[in-house]
Amino acid sequence: MSDEQAAWDFARGDEIADGLIAMKLLGGGNAFEAYLAFDEILYAPVVVKVVRPDQVDDPDTLRGLEREIDMIDALEHPAIVRRFGADLDGDRPYVILENIDGPRLSSLIRRHGPLPVQQLLPLALEIASALHYMRLRDVCHLDIKPSNVIMGAPARVIDLSIARSAAAAARLRDVIGTDDYLAPEQADPTSDRGTPGYASDVWGLGATLYHAATAQRPFDVGDEGDPLDVQYPQLVSRPRPMPEFVEVPVAELVYRCMAPRPEDRPEPAEVAEMVQPLMEAMPKARLAGFKISAR
Repeated sequence: MSDEQAAWDFARGDEIADGLIAMKLLGGGNAFEAYLAFDEILYAPVVVKVVRPDQVDDPDTLRGLEREIDMIDALEHPAIVRRFGADLDGDRPYVILENIDGPRLSSLIRRHGPLPVQQLLPLALEIASALHYMRLRDVCHLDIKPSNVIMGAPARVIDLSIARSAAAAARLRDVIGTDDYLAPEQADPTSDRGTPGYASDVWGLGATLYHAATAQRPFDVGDEGDPLDVQYPQLVSRPRPMPEFVEVPVAELVYRCMAPRPEDRPEPAEVAEMVQPLMEAMPKARLAGFKISAR
């Protein structure tokens, strides 16, 4: 978090709102802070996403929080975060979200490196399942990335603050999302590369799996102000080749998800169908040095 960002600076035991007691700061972005808190009504830990103090009167920020609430309320899926409450009208607008027992995928990669295939493939299946459901509910997430995946059981997709319907996504003319994981049509939405939509989330899934499988991002994105194809190399380049330790079928799956044209990418259900036989082909787990039989 930047020192220049306004913050509530809640300490452990401070009251965020009536019945919500701060436990620790989890992180945040430009408009929000996220705290682990104890909900005295649910009598359980929750995550409270609260608007930063300098954003409480900003209509775009409040509209974004309201949109996120609406999107979460429209979705009930095991791999999508749940909402328990919200207050948009108080001095500190907030939403109460499910506390998921697990690290962010980004933190897991940073601490431990590439995910083993036994962990990567179930993750791919769980995210693909969530994206398939979101597609049927006409929701485009538009920011699938490792920091928006919590490694619970199952993994959960979080942060629907920029999610939109397919029609609203297709009307986008500005870049929204995270540079390293933007589909080409998100990075340059006014071009003839296609329109942001459901397929953009499949690209995000591919970029996320690439990062998880290699501990590297698929592109070296540039800086704001660089020529467009330097800032967003995914506009003109394929992702760099994956290391040899990544199994060929896994690499092929990732590359298919990151096809340059939206229409060439598989749908989420097709991703799941491609993952299933790869999981079935994995060696069965066994206790090292032991053979167990029942007689």
